[in-house]
Order: sequence, then structure tokens, then C-alpha cells
Amino acid sequence: MLNTLKGLGVTLRGALRPKVTAEYPKEHLPLDERFMGFPALTWDSARVEPFCTGCMVCVRYCPTQCMTAQMTDNPKFTEGVSHRKKIIESFEINLGRCILCGICVDVCNFDAIEMSHEHERSERLRNANRVDLPTLLEMGKTYQAKVGWKQAKSNAPSPNERETAKAAAKSAKALAGDGPESGDQTGAVDGGDQV
Repeated sequence: MLNTLKGLGVTLRGALRPKVTAEYPKEHLPLDERFMGFPALTWDSARVEPFCTGCMVCVRYCPTQCMTAQMTDNPKFTEGVSHRKKIIESFEINLGRCILCGICVDVCNFDAIEMSHEHERSERLRNANRVDLPTLLEMGKTYQAKVGWKQAKSNAPSPNERETAKAAAKSAKALAGDGPESGDQTGAVDGGDQV
């Protein structure tokens, strides 16, 4: 009888304690700032294209080989709008095989892949955790907006921007060069060689 009362006391103390866990599907605990979710591809809003050029470095270094990618020629480069000669054509990650190691982020030279806060990807079908390029870009855009992501270095100038800068420099040189050119001509005339 005494043991039964002690057991009820333990149960009552536990029932009156504040809860420390969340009822998962209904409640979500806030994520830590440094939480690493699944990889996502980042979006270059200045050029309106992905940062990814399809260089395959992340694919080669992935320890679980859960990524596949293909690159193609960038039509915006031929138009002179973008500085990227190549662009990603297709990209797929099998999130069921991803171990969230972050190596892909470390080896990327283009700020093209980040570990997002996306972590709720439970699926019933075997291949349902395979995500393609549009899904990865959407995950990346959401992550970039959420954390205020900024790229490490600014974009290189596109061919059109280079031509505009050259033309502006040439016209500025011509405007600034009117004075020195005329000074050079008068200097040649004023020189004592012709007298």
C-alpha cells in the first residue's frame, strides 16, 4: 500500500511539471542558428540565375555519392548578360543518403550550395527523397530570405558590363585628355627645338 502511494506521488509530480518536449507534428521547437539541414542551391538574384555552374566538385567530394549534376552552356553569357560561361542544367540530391556532413559547402568555389534549415523530409516511398533542381533552388531561396544570406564576393562583370565600363573609361579619358593633349601640342610648339 505504501509503495502504491509513493508511485502515485511520483506520477503526480511528473504530471504537474512543465513540459520540456514539443508534440512534434503540431508544435515545432525553434531551430538553432547553426543548425545544418539538407543542402540547397543558392540563387543569384542580380543575374537571375543559380550560382551553380555545374563544375561537379561537390559531386566528386560527396562521401555518400548522393548527388548528380549536369552542366550546359549559359545562354545569358552569349547574350552578354552573365559572366558564367556554364550553368547547371540538372542537379539531383538523394536526401535519404545525405549525411549532412557539409563537405559540398566547403568545397564549392561559387557560393552555390548551402546547408539550409530544411529538415522535415520524411517520405513513404523509396525514391521520394530525391529532389531535383527546381526544388533545390526553392529550398535555397527560402533559406537565403530567412537568414539574410549574402554571397562572399561580388559577381564578376558580365561581357556587356565590361564593354560599358571600357566605353565609359574611354570617354572619360577623352574628356580628361583634351587638356593634356592640347598642352602636349603647345609644349611641342613652345619647345626651343623649332626656333
